[in-house]
Amino acid sequence: MSLDEKRTYEEQMFLPKKFDCPTLISFSGGRTSAYMLYRIIEAYSGKLPEDVYVVFANTGKEMPETLDFINECSVRWNVPVRWLELDIHEERPIYRTKEVTYQTAARNGEPFAALIDRKKMLPNPYIRMCTSELKVNVMKRFMQNQGHKEWANVIGLRYDEPRRVAKQRKQNDTGKNKWESLMPLYDYKIMVKDVTDFWKNSDFDLELPDFDGKTLAGNCDLCYLKGKKTLVRLLKERPDLADWWIEQETKVKKHRLEKFGAEGNEHIEMTATFRKGVRYVDLVDITSQEDDQLELLEDDSRSCFCHD
Repeated sequence: MSLDEKRTYEEQMFLPKKFDCPTLISFSGGRTSAYMLYRIIEAYSGKLPEDVYVVFANTGKEMPETLDFINECSVRWNVPVRWLELDIHEERPIYRTKEVTYQTAARNGEPFAALIDRKKMLPNPYIRMCTSELKVNVMKRFMQNQGHKEWANVIGLRYDEPRRVAKQRKQNDTGKNKWESLMPLYDYKIMVKDVTDFWKNSDFDLELPDFDGKTLAGNCDLCYLKGKKTLVRLLKERPDLADWWIEQETKVKKHRLEKFGAEGNEHIEMTATFRKGVRYVDLVDITSQEDDQLELLEDDSRSCFCHD
């Protein structure tokens, strides 16, 4: 018997348990997290309690369609979404969280660029300061500002994402965080097909292409954790998306040259790119290759806190 056959109807059309503590629902703006949000709203008969917050942390590099989708979910389902951004100051506390709206949210990477300017370095697969400062800590400060010392953090990880779930549970086991991550989609064995079927039968959807359950342009448009093949595929459609990423690499390289001089070239090359061996200006050049050559590219995408 297949896994799908083993699952009961209740598991496929799950209604999650209500939360018994202050709760943050991390809404990434993807189809999976929106599906999860809809089911949670159902569990509360259409109205969430005051201490259950739906939160979107905006980096400024999400696609416009993502922002439109978040706003449409909020309006159609009559659920308030708290839009948050990193706010950097000269005086302490330097890193703060500010609330914005759908209308005022950054759309040109301003929070992300400000973080790079402050750190004078780029994030990379090993130092993911974008994840920690633009997402995790922004949400953490928000909950603390609401007066909560501990809370549940609900994220949309499915049953077909066991490695990411295991990583989150390992974090829970450390007891270092002020929150415990809950993953109801995993608990109810929700697969990507369940999410895809839900949106096929919906009267609205995220206006970004779905490739086998993956939204390639989701989250930050050209995130360095996306595979090389994925990035090139996106750039063939939208070469202008590279401009912001090239600008960040250029300014950090200039800063590194001023600090280390020509003798630091090897160090500069390692720290002035988002991912070693993958410069965005080179990715743009690669898009001119024939499709059969592009198929040979690696697509070693890596997971991030920014789930679907």
